[in-house]
Amino acid sequence: MKSIDIKGVSREGLGKKATRELRKANSIPCVLYGVEKNAEGLPVAKSFSVITEEVRNLVYSPDIFVVNLTIDGTTVKAILKDIQFHPVKDNILHMDFYQVTENKPIVMNVPVKLTGLAAGVKAGGRLEQILRRVKVKALYTQMPEKIELDVTPLSIGKTIKIGDVNIEGLELVNPKEAVICGVMTTRSAVAEESTEEGAEA
Repeated sequence: MKSIDIKGVSREGLGKKATRELRKANSIPCVLYGVEKNAEGLPVAKSFSVITEEVRNLVYSPDIFVVNLTIDGTTVKAILKDIQFHPVKDNILHMDFYQVTENKPIVMNVPVKLTGLAAGVKAGGRLEQILRRVKVKALYTQMPEKIELDVTPLSIGKTIKIGDVNIEGLELVNPKEAVICGVMTTRSAVAEESTEEGAEA
């Protein structure tokens, strides 16, 4: 998995007024959670901010990253867990980061890349990809940048489901019956099939 360096600054004021001032200054309010806990053993969220330019390559990219997140000189490894956009302006309102360790599995949405030419496509069918990303549970050190699936054997009407995918060291946590991709029938394929049946008759 690729890595990216991001620098942040601890936040002092946490109210609405302070948040508005941050956004006016082209900064984004953020929180980091995942490892640090309070005396009661409950997760503690660390509030900080980043300037918008710091996170552009992280947010506006199809790739997934482990983040070398430095806050006031202290660096931890984290992943982007959640992001909120303005419903109209589409600018970033808030970001959640989750601190990762080498011995605790995490869940990330990993891109799916289809490879090969499906047999059903050769026969006139149409390949459709239903899931562009799948939820993968693994140690961050084993998290793949993408999952490649060979669709060459797929004939018309056949699909690849989550339950069909087995990759050592990874666990796909989507429902096992969820369809990732499949070859659908087209009018040309139906017409060709009817012609062949008529010839055989």
